[in-house]
Amino acid sequence: MRKKFSSIFIMMIILTTMVGFGNRLTEAKGGLDIVKIAEVFQTEDIMLEEWSFYAREQLVDLNSEIEVQEYVQELQQKFPDWDWSRAETSQKWEVMAVSPTSKHHKETLQIMATHTKQPVNAYIVYRVSGKEWNKEMESFFTKDQYENRLSDIFRGKPTIFSCMKGSVNDKIDTALPVMASNLLEIFKANEVEALKEDNFMSVSAFSPLFSDTIGKTYDNMNLQIAIRSEGLGARTTLVVGTPIITIEY
Repeated sequence: MRKKFSSIFIMMIILTTMVGFGNRLTEAKGGLDIVKIAEVFQTEDIMLEEWSFYAREQLVDLNSEIEVQEYVQELQQKFPDWDWSRAETSQKWEVMAVSPTSKHHKETLQIMATHTKQPVNAYIVYRVSGKEWNKEMESFFTKDQYENRLSDIFRGKPTIFSCMKGSVNDKIDTALPVMASNLLEIFKANEVEALKEDNFMSVSAFSPLFSDTIGKTYDNMNLQIAIRSEGLGARTTLVVGTPIITIEY
């Protein structure tokens, strides 16, 4: 039930808007959020399982369906080697593009629009995801490739979501509140609210290391941490996201 709820909550937000843990996070000026989270996973020996980066924008400057279609054509010209597909219903249409196969990551573009005459309701979502993190991926997000990608795709300033999921050694036996507290300390974060159960804990917090929040309603929250234990001697799963978690847990 919780997995289903978390998936629904994640999509609503996106479409509308440990023993040994130490204070070793580098406050990299200008560094991207996904890189900051990756640094924690690496220095704190959290075994990475998957990561995801979303950038989303509502196309408020496009007033008609024709204008959105012209925008899609511009993107197709910029990314001719991507695999493009289209799906349509009586209420809306959607265009999806997937980058050529890469060993380390996958890039996708999704443009969604209604069939209403005016004004059209349209969004674009760019996602980069993978199951491993290395110097190549760090370079992608800190060098010109990432900046050029966003410049080529978006018309304005997109809303960005960064998230990583991993696990800790099953020999580590630490209470979930202690693990959460140590992570909050690493991120210099203050807890806003939390859900605490025997084998699961979810914390929403605010950290000065991350600038974006998820909207005016939640302007005091820009970090979520979820920890799940599978029992004594089993692995413990951690998910960290800013401003919210975008990977199912």
